[in-house]
Amino acid sequence: MSAALLVRSAGPGTTIQDLGRFGWQRFGVTPAGAMDPVALHIANALVGNAPGAAAVEFMLQGGSVAIEAEEVRIAVAGAAVDLAIDGEPAAAWRSHRLRRGQELRIGPARDGVYAYLAVAGGIDVAPVLGSRSTHVRSGIGGLEGRALRPGDRLPLTEEAAGSGPDLMLPPADRPALRRAIRVVLGPQDDYFTAHGIETLLTADYEVTMQADRMGLRLAGPTIEHARGFNIISDGVARGSIQVPGAGEPILLMADRQSTGGYPKIATAITADLPSVAQCRPGTRLRFQAVTVEEAQAARRALDRWLAGIAERLRPARTEGGLDVEALLCTNLISGVVAGDTP
Repeated sequence: MSAALLVRSAGPGTTIQDLGRFGWQRFGVTPAGAMDPVALHIANALVGNAPGAAAVEFMLQGGSVAIEAEEVRIAVAGAAVDLAIDGEPAAAWRSHRLRRGQELRIGPARDGVYAYLAVAGGIDVAPVLGSRSTHVRSGIGGLEGRALRPGDRLPLTEEAAGSGPDLMLPPADRPALRRAIRVVLGPQDDYFTAHGIETLLTADYEVTMQADRMGLRLAGPTIEHARGFNIISDGVARGSIQVPGAGEPILLMADRQSTGGYPKIATAITADLPSVAQCRPGTRLRFQAVTVEEAQAARRALDRWLAGIAERLRPARTEGGLDVEALLCTNLISGVVAGDTP
């Protein structure tokens, strides 16, 4: 039997994702892909994969997998989650070797939304239009175009973990999340009054419960239209901020539709979209206008940072049988609340 991960449990938003399928949006095909591509890149780097290797994306709830291979190397990065290997605490942001029959459990996200389980060699499902990413609404990619469920077997490209030490990314080198999201105004900012644009750039907006891979509906001061709220449908990008008639913005993400008929007041820059992806309902955001040149410079800086990620990885050490990284990442105290001291 070929090497695989056996899904023991999975939340409803658990899917297989890589960096997405591109070049097909003009035919109505959504790119999909990892909501937090930086976390995917790091998880893959920890196990020696190319940045876009297919991995398992967990949304909020976590899950568990059993190993059906002689030995595999795995890593989890992204949202803050507790890990356990055969019931023993383990650390995220580092690689681990697991053998046949062992079980990895990924706990619910304590902070953030999306966590990525990468396996050396990647998940070996068939690519569709050049990508293994799942787009559930259209039923393509991943495993039968759907979310994962208990009993699924995820085929692996490799059955051996490979040589070399396990690696970890030190806490100081892990990406920081922004709450001031940089945007480039347009392409339909002329459909809004000056006061409407000022509102977008000065008010706080809260992520609502209506948030998923398609986009985030935000609650806050209404944005004033100047020329109505309908346009001839045109293409939308990841990060497009639509403003429908009610005046509250919708920030579109990986599973967005290919076109839309609401005016787009601005577009969140690519470098800040991983931060947007990790915003839980209740998170408050602000928007900051930047130029196209500044947006491009931020993207180049992110690309340079990711290109150097291998240089930031360090050997993961287990001292005297105690996994130091796991200990530092585990919540050892529960039931404590903040309050005034006497």
